[in-house]
Amino acid sequence: MSADDAFEKVIGRFGKFQSWVMFLIYIGRLPTDFQLTNVVFILPSVEYECTDDQVLNTTNYCPCTNPKYDTSNVVESVTTTWNLICNKTQLASFAQSTLQIGILAGSLIYGYLSDRYGRKITTLTALISNVIFIIMSGVVPDLWMFLVCRFLIGTAVGGTMLCSYILMVELSGTSFRPYLTGLTEMAYVTASIIQPMLAYYVREWRYLQMVTSVPWVFVIIYYWLLPESPRWLLTMGKKQEAINVLTKIAKWNNRPTENIGAIIDKIQEHSLNHNKQNHSSYLDLFKTTRLRIYTIVMALVWFCCGHTFFGINQYIGRLQGNFYFNVMLSGLFLLPGVVLNILSCLFLQRKIGVIASFLIAAVSLTVFIFIPSNAYTMSLVFAVFGQMGAYMAFIQIYLYTSEVFPTVVRNSAMGFASMSARVGGFAAPFVVNIGIEWASITIFSTVALVAGFLCFLLPDTKDTVLLNTIQQTEQSERKIKS
Repeated sequence: MSADDAFEKVIGRFGKFQSWVMFLIYIGRLPTDFQLTNVVFILPSVEYECTDDQVLNTTNYCPCTNPKYDTSNVVESVTTTWNLICNKTQLASFAQSTLQIGILAGSLIYGYLSDRYGRKITTLTALISNVIFIIMSGVVPDLWMFLVCRFLIGTAVGGTMLCSYILMVELSGTSFRPYLTGLTEMAYVTASIIQPMLAYYVREWRYLQMVTSVPWVFVIIYYWLLPESPRWLLTMGKKQEAINVLTKIAKWNNRPTENIGAIIDKIQEHSLNHNKQNHSSYLDLFKTTRLRIYTIVMALVWFCCGHTFFGINQYIGRLQGNFYFNVMLSGLFLLPGVVLNILSCLFLQRKIGVIASFLIAAVSLTVFIFIPSNAYTMSLVFAVFGQMGAYMAFIQIYLYTSEVFPTVVRNSAMGFASMSARVGGFAAPFVVNIGIEWASITIFSTVALVAGFLCFLLPDTKDTVLLNTIQQTEQSERKIKS
């Protein structure tokens, strides 16, 4: 019996306990996902009239010391609060990218801490920190203080996304993995749909930050509600604690508890503990040839994915038409993306599904380039399809990466890969703001295409046993789950 089979025999495929934990993470993650989707509302590109005496009523004139901003969409934004126009335009791009820098740092920090100290405590820390830093960002009086808060929010966002996903993967049966990526990302889809509605009624950025954070102070009680990953406990040699968690899960799911200790012994026979590395580090990702190749290729794929998705996400906010409708429609289109993602995970090889998603993004964005500027509806449709393709790739590579790397370095690998996505996301606003529409979209389309081709260098992991040690990863073939 493999370790995966043994775990699933005890906890089941996906029962009441996993549903409860999924619900907690879904609710707790909403502030995180609001921060990922609110950049078009708190840092928009704003039209203005310069009211300086020498250039009275000139639109978007530079330099301008007394701008009169268009408040038809947003009454007050970070852009208007600190006049991020003219020679301060690059500060606006940097403010947009600061969140991605924070997510990059958070992915590295929380990836390492989660492998060392556990999934539960790091998930909880990230959730609580996120709420605190969002509240702080809404009251700061200075732009630089806002940028610091935005960075700290990013670290918590990165930790939340990474640790909560790994926790769900390790609490669920292997056969349920194809559904996990779509289900865990439903919080992002929900935030993408709700955020435009909230922003429509709350058009001042400080109040919007409060509305999307203060109600979530309750996440502190998650300390008593979230479990630790039994897989992590076993890799750390904490056998009795793992048995306690597995017993609790089994009872919730109405499964037998009599033979859990014996099953754990069988898992240990499969080297779950015998080859245990006490503390993994990012250097472990480069120790062996095969693991090194996987790490480099996966990092490049994540970079391309983050660059394309976050770039198009911000670009949609600049399209013609109703500002709020465009953003909400892009969120609604993520729903069929989730369904297609689940179908892809069920019926396609992992890398084929990811490649197909990148192709959808690349082709849609290429078509977008040639659409006449007055064809508003068609432009919006293809931009949204491009975003949907990038989103499908994004949520699939979470599952793909977690299956490629073994348990002892899984969170470190996810952290390193996610870091690469944030580098791509950091560069995205600067590409969006270069001012040449066809050039920006061409870059996003090309990057998506490159990512698709890189996936051919990775192994397929569909229906394979989840590996636990670096030694197992270096073996020539992955075992198909029977």
